[in-house]
Amino acid sequence: MIAPESETCDVLIVGGGPGGSSCARGLRDSGLDVLVMDKATFPRDKVCAGWITPPVVDLLDLDLDDYKREHALQPITRFRTGIIGGPAIETEYDKTVSYGIRRCEFDDYLLKRCGARTQLGSPLKTMERSENGWLINGSLQAKLIVGAGGHFCPVARRLNQANPSEKSVVLAQETEFELTPEQQSLCRVKPDTPELYFCRDLKGYGWCFLKDGFLNVGIGREGEKQLSAVRDEFTDYLDREGRVPKEILGKFKGHAYRLYGLQKRTIIDDSVLLVGDAIGMASPQSGEGIRPAIETGLIAADMIRDCQRDYSKARLGTYQEKVFDRFGEWSDHPEASFIPAAFRQFLGRRLMSTQWFTRMVLLDRWFLQQHLLPLVHG
Repeated sequence: MIAPESETCDVLIVGGGPGGSSCARGLRDSGLDVLVMDKATFPRDKVCAGWITPPVVDLLDLDLDDYKREHALQPITRFRTGIIGGPAIETEYDKTVSYGIRRCEFDDYLLKRCGARTQLGSPLKTMERSENGWLINGSLQAKLIVGAGGHFCPVARRLNQANPSEKSVVLAQETEFELTPEQQSLCRVKPDTPELYFCRDLKGYGWCFLKDGFLNVGIGREGEKQLSAVRDEFTDYLDREGRVPKEILGKFKGHAYRLYGLQKRTIIDDSVLLVGDAIGMASPQSGEGIRPAIETGLIAADMIRDCQRDYSKARLGTYQEKVFDRFGEWSDHPEASFIPAAFRQFLGRRLMSTQWFTRMVLLDRWFLQQHLLPLVHG
């Protein structure tokens, strides 16, 4: 079955988050007809602590002065870290090392400026092989599909239906809401100082961010099936410590994402590839996924440009090679986890109470990823 000629595109990007919109923007002026499809209408809620580092600003060529005119943009110059139930320490920088953003605003901004056509509020229901690529939902013909729909991406599910294991998956819950003046007087979280509190077994952590009057509180744990109980323990701790009164917290929403490299995944096939959380690109140390989503989206765009409309699996293998070159290959050690096992078992809480380790490893390397060289693309 062939779709009507009027319902066609060269590249269909399924998912309008940072990975999908970055891929679309990377294909501007390529001569390709690019369509972004998403089941949600934008702006939409997204469970995420919500920060971006200066390398992300550079990758996106983001004009911060323009962005902050209408969107939350909170400079971050220090962090408060500790173990849930234990003492905390503050680490101060002499410059801005990150920016707090609201994902509902950030994702909408990136999608609107990407330059591609959009089809929002339209879930991908069916995808069938056709003579020229794919037939989507029985009516849209696409030569190449980019799966960018996050952890639950239908394109990723199709590529990995023979290996549906949920290993290395982090479950998260978060609430984000605007504080009233009275609530602000009761909350001790500082706008320029995100707070990170690790679970005692170091299999996850909770966070508190205050961004232009919006408070974001959440927690994520690897493989945790009873996350609500852990969340309650965390919010009780915040209440006892006088950081965030429990009674002001809004309703928590859930999400899931996959840590990168801990389980083999299929990311390419004939006329299809995955980017961002559809692959499972979150950092194994911090769970951060915005930067790798953007980078894989840009790597994919560069490769698509170079393919000269040959979207065979053999040709798309170049994309997989570039992803592995940038982020490393899959781990052969299934016991690898959110925090390295040896660290968790022997040194975790002691090291995290030291200023040196907190800054040089926990923050600089794991959360800010200052050791990574800028991505060369285009």
